[in-house]
Amino acid sequence: MKKYSIFSLARNAGNYHKDWERAWRSPDPKKEYDVVIIGAGGHGLATAYHLASKHNVTNVAVIEKGWLGGGNTGRNTTIIRSNYLQDPSMAMYELSRSLYEDLSQELNYNIMFSPRGLLMLCQTEHELRAMKRTSHANRLAGIEAEMIDPARVKELVPIINDSDDCRYPILGAYYQPRGGTARHDAVAWGYARASDARGVDIIQQCEVTGITREGSKVTGLDTTKGHIKAKKIAVVTAGNTSLVMQMAGVSMPIESVCLQALVSEPIKPVIDVVVMANTVHGYMSQSDKGELVIGGGADSYNNYSQRGSFPALEHTVTALVETFPIISRLRMLRMWGGIVDMTGDRSPIISKTDVDGLYVNCGWGTGGFKAIPGSGYVFADLIARDQPGDIAGAFGLDRFKQGRTIDESVAAAVAH
Repeated sequence: MKKYSIFSLARNAGNYHKDWERAWRSPDPKKEYDVVIIGAGGHGLATAYHLASKHNVTNVAVIEKGWLGGGNTGRNTTIIRSNYLQDPSMAMYELSRSLYEDLSQELNYNIMFSPRGLLMLCQTEHELRAMKRTSHANRLAGIEAEMIDPARVKELVPIINDSDDCRYPILGAYYQPRGGTARHDAVAWGYARASDARGVDIIQQCEVTGITREGSKVTGLDTTKGHIKAKKIAVVTAGNTSLVMQMAGVSMPIESVCLQALVSEPIKPVIDVVVMANTVHGYMSQSDKGELVIGGGADSYNNYSQRGSFPALEHTVTALVETFPIISRLRMLRMWGGIVDMTGDRSPIISKTDVDGLYVNCGWGTGGFKAIPGSGYVFADLIARDQPGDIAGAFGLDRFKQGRTIDESVAAAVAH
């Protein structure tokens, strides 16, 4: 990577960065690759990076129909946590959370990881008992977590309404002090630059129109930039997984829905932790620019929309106003939506398929961003060795046939 002095910075600014070194190349696709990854979001780019860095598989292409990081990676609320209930989930998300801690150093790119802490409010007696169970399970798994009382909640979140006579009183909270946020775009850019430096081709504006097979084995894919031969194909296209997998004749046990969020106008710092409120179905954090990032649950009907809608966001904000009265006085700055894949047990699929050489990584629902580093790590291992490791093994497609679901309906009930 080139080093730039203050004079070279000024010189390049004068010519509109005409000679500025690109962070990653924009190559034409080669005729054949060992591995083609469909989807240049965080999960796809992390998979490419780990294939190259951990398994020395560098004849890899990442194909993206739009622009790098333009799907759910750029349409989420950046929350990172690992407080799930089931053992496979805790292992997966804690691996990812731990990898986030050193990711800026590993990629030599500031992803703005902020381990500011995360609270899950308990506003009913049932929720308090459920969070205590999760807290105990997490500590048994070696995850740092604790239950805190209302006074401690108020100390961490001064703007919260802790009145005894409010509709949803604060009975306590689950607290994960090492949870937090990161910059979503920076995660994608860091993985892209590091992958490109190891020889991976990132090909944008290249839509896949078909997956070719010879019998039960994949041979390549048709794209808007021509046919590409591939020994292995990995599908990592959150929100569109069913459509892409149909090209190979594979049906997926998932449904696609829209998840919406919004940010307020920027204000001075008022909240320095992430707060989730499952009872009222909403959550909130504050960005480095001062915006309050607010989100809620996914749409209740199947759709492929990537736009926000006022009724859904009004429902979320209405529920949060009593818990955080301050937000009633703020104006909305912007809103958006992303398409998420939902499985029946609200846990992801990281799996080989019955088609030789075809692999799939999907079903992260509303929790995809937090899982990017760990997902890429275990998925690359599966592709390189053609068999899952200890963590990925539990998330295979065969679990739905065998009835060994990983039920995370409670942990994944609120968008996060």
